[in-house]
Amino acid sequence: MSVPVNYLQWRHCIEVDCGIELTPPFIATRLQALASRQTEEAKRFARLYGDAHLRHVIGWFERAQQEMPTG
Repeated sequence: MSVPVNYLQWRHCIEVDCGIELTPPFIATRLQALASRQTEEAKRFARLYGDAHLRHVIGWFERAQQEMPTG
């Protein structure tokens, strides 16, 4: 499995390859863990994939959150 380079690849990776449903609670939890650069998870992610990719992933979670149907 390769590292996604755009939003559509990232969504496919999460939803299809990993079988994870992008629900509002899941998205909120991931954003909380990654958006604060002080969390160990965010630091580890940045070490493994780089700061630029971390920023992309945070942006992709934010986009997924915005695309959630309201209801």
